[in-house]
Amino acid sequence: MKYPRMSSIAVAALVTGALLASTACTRATPNERGEARSEPVGTATLQIGTLDRGAAAPAKANDDQPEAKESRKAADANACPAGMVLVEGEYCPEVEQKCLEWMDPPTSRYAHFRCKRYEKPAVCKVPKVHRRYCIDATERTETESKLPRHFMSWTSSKALCEADGARLCRESEWIFACEGEEMRPYPYGWERDTTACNTDITEGIGKVGRLNDLRSEVGSHAKCASPFGVQDLAGNVEEWTQADGPGQGSKMGWKEVLKGSWWIPSRHACRQFQVGHNDVYNGGETGTRCCKDAPPRELASR
Repeated sequence: MKYPRMSSIAVAALVTGALLASTACTRATPNERGEARSEPVGTATLQIGTLDRGAAAPAKANDDQPEAKESRKAADANACPAGMVLVEGEYCPEVEQKCLEWMDPPTSRYAHFRCKRYEKPAVCKVPKVHRRYCIDATERTETESKLPRHFMSWTSSKALCEADGARLCRESEWIFACEGEEMRPYPYGWERDTTACNTDITEGIGKVGRLNDLRSEVGSHAKCASPFGVQDLAGNVEEWTQADGPGQGSKMGWKEVLKGSWWIPSRHACRQFQVGHNDVYNGGETGTRCCKDAPPRELASR
């Protein structure tokens, strides 16, 4: 299969394996294509309710009743369309994740690039916010194939999602679906597993401008699943998201944010990101995942 010529930025990523990254190990780390400081994703608001102490206990007791649990389960089952899963919980907009051990030797130029083992638990630096939405369980696939779509640009990904009644995920939504309420550095946990996902391939990648097709079928790596059951959030193909911000603004000057990296040896952490490609860039490594607003629980259960 022949592929179109890659951009100079994509070529640099292929040669060096250095993709831009967010705070994969600490609040701010060098990115994978240059030095840049990651910015907090989304906004945090402290939600405090004032309840009478006497009334609080009965409400909790009622929520714990079997009937209430079944009602919640039914509402969650009806919240998202086929092929999507519900993501709901408390999201941390700014997290600190400390790397305890690195994969590459200290003499390597990438000595502090891929983390082998993180300290548990991670630390949330700001108040958490509640999130509830739907996200594709897998990357969008080719027609009559289980391989993820590729050669997708931000623009074509946006159009694909909207044509299906969905939308591009915001970066913060992608992150939460990946790390869960535990704030895991990797979708599958706290220690890097090079066999869990379609990642860390060093042989047969291809020549500059002619990237070999090393995609794997979506969902074929059973261990590459997040706490919410979302698959392939690390590796396989890199996925387009929309930058968070007022009016869904920009991140470091870009509205187009790539998440998850692809099959090369990259950081592959949930907070990793890449910017620098415009809205029409596409390559053999770029794919699509969509999100959708979830109805409130009381509406979903009807």
